[in-house]
Amino acid sequence: MKIETLAVHAGHAVDPATGAVSAPIHLSTTFERDVDGSYPHGFMYTRNNNPNRQALEEGISALEGGSVAAAFASGTGATMAILQALAPGDHVVAHVDAYYGTSRLIREIFLRWGLGVDFIDMSNLAAVKKALRAKTKLAWMETPSNPLLKIVDVAALAEIVHDAGAICVCDNTWAPVLQRPFDLGADLILHSTTKYFGGHCDVAGGIIVAKNDNEFFQDVRRVQYAGGAVPSPFDCWLILRGMRTLPWRMRAHSENALKVANFLMQHRKVEDVHYPGLREHSGHEIAKRQMSMYGGMLSFEVKGGRKPAMNVAAKTKIFIRATSLGGVESLIEHRASIEGPGTTSPEGLLRLSIGLENADDLIEDLDQALR
Repeated sequence: MKIETLAVHAGHAVDPATGAVSAPIHLSTTFERDVDGSYPHGFMYTRNNNPNRQALEEGISALEGGSVAAAFASGTGATMAILQALAPGDHVVAHVDAYYGTSRLIREIFLRWGLGVDFIDMSNLAAVKKALRAKTKLAWMETPSNPLLKIVDVAALAEIVHDAGAICVCDNTWAPVLQRPFDLGADLILHSTTKYFGGHCDVAGGIIVAKNDNEFFQDVRRVQYAGGAVPSPFDCWLILRGMRTLPWRMRAHSENALKVANFLMQHRKVEDVHYPGLREHSGHEIAKRQMSMYGGMLSFEVKGGRKPAMNVAAKTKIFIRATSLGGVESLIEHRASIEGPGTTSPEGLLRLSIGLENADDLIEDLDQALR
């Protein structure tokens, strides 16, 4: 199936009991046992499994070309499960320009827990090779990265990581459908399904998709079951519903973002624009090779630093000042003030989540705010 067809039908089936085309939401927390103590329908307790969560995991796994998946109540919950599947003393190589919550989770929780980590620029393959150790078990990439949209060569990095005997994880939150990490050699794909899969800023979730159902993934599954950080049935239903329009939304997000990026590149009050769809972007050629389009996220730096940037964010009329991304509405945020002390984001940087409004209206809004 083509990706649009797969997005509509993966994880979906007509309800055999009623003929309902839209799947029912199974709110029950527990399921009846047979007289012999077995569970004839395959469900025991909703923390262990649930029909809606099973449909979501099967659907997203099929869309990404994986074998199995494990859904969580948030993207950070999914990230934590991967790290918890490691052992104290193991070493991780992680992207220095990545979602701040991932870096914070590693620094504040897992360093105390005994995990070793090196934060490096994963777009620099020589730096990756230098950081690998005998105890390196996992490499964490994010491409495009947050918030500078650096591009990691997934295929080249995966080869280096595999040669070292480690697992390659790709956070694909910013590029679902547009990028196929398994085809490029990744072992695990992570999504914050709060973002583009949900697509409407009304549901939180995360998911880990595995290329192969191996021992490491089973450790992740055990963390999911024992830890219980699972999404509700309604959350699963909403995310799977969002997936049905995902390919079409990603196309529109990408088209709008490219138009906005080209406008900002020409603006006299803009210092720099970070968007891989621009030929001037340092990772453009790699992105062109491994992405079908360039996504709906971009960031730009306002001349003069923090104060002018904050003024721009204060004056937009269509862009909403809010964190998160991937919804139908466009969002703007001053990333350094969101991340707080220890941020590596430039003080003049504004991150944009480009929504599904008309691109001309978004450009006009940014133009008047910059003026």
